[in-house]
Amino acid sequence: MTNIGLCVNPGKNELVQSSECNYLCLAIKTKVITEEDSLTNIIEDYAKPYLRKGDILFLSEKMVACTQGRAIPLDSIKPSFLSRFLSKFVTRNKAGANLAMPETMQCAVDECGSIRILLAAVAGMFGKLLGQKGWFYHVAGYRAAGIDRPCDSTIPPYNNHVVLTPLAPDRVATDISKTLDDVIVLIVDVNDLGANILGSSEHIDRDYIIDLLRQNPLGQSNESTPMGILRVVSA
Repeated sequence: MTNIGLCVNPGKNELVQSSECNYLCLAIKTKVITEEDSLTNIIEDYAKPYLRKGDILFLSEKMVACTQGRAIPLDSIKPSFLSRFLSKFVTRNKAGANLAMPETMQCAVDECGSIRILLAAVAGMFGKLLGQKGWFYHVAGYRAAGIDRPCDSTIPPYNNHVVLTPLAPDRVATDISKTLDDVIVLIVDVNDLGANILGSSEHIDRDYIIDLLRQNPLGQSNESTPMGILRVVSA
């Protein structure tokens, strides 16, 4: 099998530290994953050969969503007036503003409902007046926050797709974990601004793991590393 293996992406650290342990933080390079792929088979082919007892396997939420058929071609999305209007007020940032496009805002409306998105927009407006960030997504919820917009650096064909948040992330993580031995499975949404854990195969200290993933080890561009491993190397 070609294009497979462990790596550390450019600018990322192979060793990450916490107050308790040192961890190896490794990315797993794969082929381009689509809805034609079985997530279980992808894990079996690309991740399982490298896993050891006690590892934490973390999966990009985008990869999981793509296998669920939740990558939507941009030209198939028809934004409403509401979506076009609200997208104008989304704050841009260095990691990209995922709902700043009418098409991605329309996906948020479809996922969460127009009333909830309107309430989120009002909350976001008041948050800005008070100098507070994140109120929009606090009201809209994780399914709006996890929507990924297309960009030039995205691997084709997803450079012209909107990718939605994966469905049932806890259940997916649990099902994958059952096929592995003594490995915790996480579904994560990580970018250059921060990290969030959408799904976990068991109860974990989420803030602790998020701190280990803050460097965004899977990358933000076309690295083709949608999975990674955290492995304790010293206590």
